[in-house]
Amino acid sequence: MSITPKENLLMMYRREIPEYIPSMFEPSQVAIKEEMLTPVSAPDGPIVTALGVEYIGSKDLMNGAMPTPGKILLRDITKWRDVIKKPDTSGRDWEGYYKNQTKNFDREKFAVSVPGGADYFLTLVSFMGFENAFLALYEEPEEVKALLEYVSEYYIEVMKHQLYYVKPDIYGIMDDDAAYRAPFMSLSMYREFFKPFHKKHADLALENGCYLDRHDCGRCEQYIDDWLEIGIRSWNSAQITNDLRGIKKKYGNRLIMGGGWDMLKYGNTKVDMQEFKDSLVEYVDTFAPGGGFNFFAHVSGPPDDPKVKERSDYIKSFYYDYVKDWYKTH
Repeated sequence: MSITPKENLLMMYRREIPEYIPSMFEPSQVAIKEEMLTPVSAPDGPIVTALGVEYIGSKDLMNGAMPTPGKILLRDITKWRDVIKKPDTSGRDWEGYYKNQTKNFDREKFAVSVPGGADYFLTLVSFMGFENAFLALYEEPEEVKALLEYVSEYYIEVMKHQLYYVKPDIYGIMDDDAAYRAPFMSLSMYREFFKPFHKKHADLALENGCYLDRHDCGRCEQYIDDWLEIGIRSWNSAQITNDLRGIKKKYGNRLIMGGGWDMLKYGNTKVDMQEFKDSLVEYVDTFAPGGGFNFFAHVSGPPDDPKVKERSDYIKSFYYDYVKDWYKTH
């Protein structure tokens, strides 16, 4: 009997060499959506969150949800108690909401994941705007901590219902605290303000038998030791402004890396085709050894563009011809 995608993925989370390298072409997870937390996308117009923030879809990010520009909910951090209100969830049908989503999940074949929780930095920014959020962190640190503690009571309430009714295999912590070329804050600031709340979620997930995934874009490598300390096992998306070769050498399969291919450079259809192909081989041969590698390569551009389609098709065939069974052929 062949191994299921779920078991293959969980082998990586157990820090074993999987039977084959996972990728977007071989689904191994099913995930719930969560209307009570920060939206991931907003393709159908504005969404107002349970905490009162309006999000809109960004065309540049394939309708990824972003706080509506110019709409600031909280301008003075000392007034947060008058502005930020947790929703009344006393009459909410948590069981029905989650069971309706999970009733057709094939739990034998696919790992169940709960994505996108614990985004405390992004939540603060969504309330105040980027500049005001950082001014508050410096000028009124105790008020920021009090606000995050209040928000955490709500986020943990949602998480407890997720864990009870969904019973996920993997819990995702999502907080984009870095820009493409540099982190947004010092490590000491992260440890003072945000790590304690990430740890709350991590501890609760681990107590309920989940593996932990961390979503963090940009140059966020300074946080990796702290991630591992709280139990993180995987990271997406590993972007090339980080020292990915050094990270692979230092951590090996202790941290699953999803990403790592230079999509900005080689995902451009203007790049020479042979250079594009060679980059994929180098990418896999660099990060696959020892396990802890999730193949992810993507070409930028309209999917109906013939050049985009040609290279996208090549990536898919390359995965099946070269990548998937890499551990059997190398």
